[in-house]
Amino acid sequence: MRPLPSLLGAAVLLALSAAPPAAADDSSPSSFQIKDPRIAESSGLAASRAHPGVYWTHNDSSDGPYVYAVDSRTGKTVARIAMRGVGKPRDVEAVSVGPDGNVYVGDIGDNLGGQWSHVWIYRFPEPKKLRDMTVKATQFTVEYQGGPRNAEAMMVHPKTGKVYIASKSEEDGGLYEGPDTLTPSGTNVFRRIAPVDMEVTDGAFAPDGSRLVLRGYFTAAEYRWRNGKPKELKEEPGLPLQRQGESVTFSTDGGTLMYGTEGQYSRVSAEPLDGELLPDATAKEQKKNGGKGGSHAGRGEDDKNGTLTKAVLTFGGAMVLFLGVRRLFRRR
Repeated sequence: MRPLPSLLGAAVLLALSAAPPAAADDSSPSSFQIKDPRIAESSGLAASRAHPGVYWTHNDSSDGPYVYAVDSRTGKTVARIAMRGVGKPRDVEAVSVGPDGNVYVGDIGDNLGGQWSHVWIYRFPEPKKLRDMTVKATQFTVEYQGGPRNAEAMMVHPKTGKVYIASKSEEDGGLYEGPDTLTPSGTNVFRRIAPVDMEVTDGAFAPDGSRLVLRGYFTAAEYRWRNGKPKELKEEPGLPLQRQGESVTFSTDGGTLMYGTEGQYSRVSAEPLDGELLPDATAKEQKKNGGKGGSHAGRGEDDKNGTLTKAVLTFGGAMVLFLGVRRLFRRR
């Protein structure tokens, strides 16, 4: 992974080190901590379609052809899937679940800044039962219109099944669309369909396909998806402060964004959506229920209140310490 800018990274680490050791969103059942020490570089996140409450994730390098299923209720790994029939992964950066019941894995990272002539996507059926197993995966070769790109975001549209990739560059970033159907023989050319003016580390479609979210280390953007094109919304989704924000996915009801970060025992943070950020189907369901949200309703406010309270306590403690030290020196 490309390192964070030194000053900005230092500032973030300083802010995080000043925070209390307990997670700010402990009050939210939707947020959870990954407890598997093998998952030290979680770089992609996708909500399982077949197993409610389970999220697929993976390490981004040097781990082999593995994908992990993590139960959000316990934070424990309930399955490690080994992909057979693919080459040695170079830099796995994204995972998404398609409408065909398959898990798609994007080996699309290129830390050389776009020097590899091609990258790969792997696909395997989402297991009906979760346990450690080896599965036969299909490998697809991918090239970009206009030449190589470094990318960390791959999204499968939940209705059309089309695969999209967002490149990472801030200068000439773009959203690339794959062919109607990926072919394991030959090359799949992804063509640029829209510019993206942020350094994208992951992305995801809403379950109904009406929204696309892209995230970076410190920014996130949500788009209305119409006729195969993104239109950026005026409102921006909430983004938690994370050491190295790498992943994002929608909850299965579409009402919450789940944000992941790298690091051993890292946390996945839930950020509820409202207003125009809500996917169409989710907003319709909430309206049907009299404006009441689904399973994630109200948790976001608890998270924000918890974060604010702990921030105030942290700041207050720091001020007490500062004043105490100053008084001590005055006595001398």
